[in-house]
Amino acid sequence: MMKLTSLLTQKKSQILNRWLKLLYDSYPPETAIFLKKEKDKFDNPVGYGLSRGLDGLYNALVQEMETEQVLAALDEIIRIRALQDCTPSKALAFIFLLKNVVREELAEDLEEENLAAELADLDSRIDGLSLLGFDVYTRRREKICEIRINEVKNRVSGLMRKSGLSMDDLAQ
Repeated sequence: MMKLTSLLTQKKSQILNRWLKLLYDSYPPETAIFLKKEKDKFDNPVGYGLSRGLDGLYNALVQEMETEQVLAALDEIIRIRALQDCTPSKALAFIFLLKNVVREELAEDLEEENLAAELADLDSRIDGLSLLGFDVYTRRREKICEIRINEVKNRVSGLMRKSGLSMDDLAQ
């Protein structure tokens, strides 16, 4: 995958910018405009996190990094998507968009070079990212549910204390 890796490294900024734009476009129009326009990490922590996560994912994909580094990059993006109550398919769709972006950005090079085998390998690694992404999404959603359950328990417990009831009173 040497030739393709070299091309992916050379065209990194174009590919990342296009991939990020497609990810932003998955949001409602007014949100997408804000995410694209506001670059400050404090004024736009979601946009900053998405951008940083895609950069980490891209680096992990091109440089074939360790699974933990890939999971960290995926988590950067997916924790945002999981909090936004996206369905799993919508939360992870951004991963598959990379295949098209690479093909569009490298169209001329792909025609000139015989990179079919390297491209198939890249596609396979992108598919692997989606499987890891599903694991990350599932863990994030479980954590959100756990937090919500604990929140409800705390509220009920507080109400019971205020009313002078105990769990034993409810059991009767």
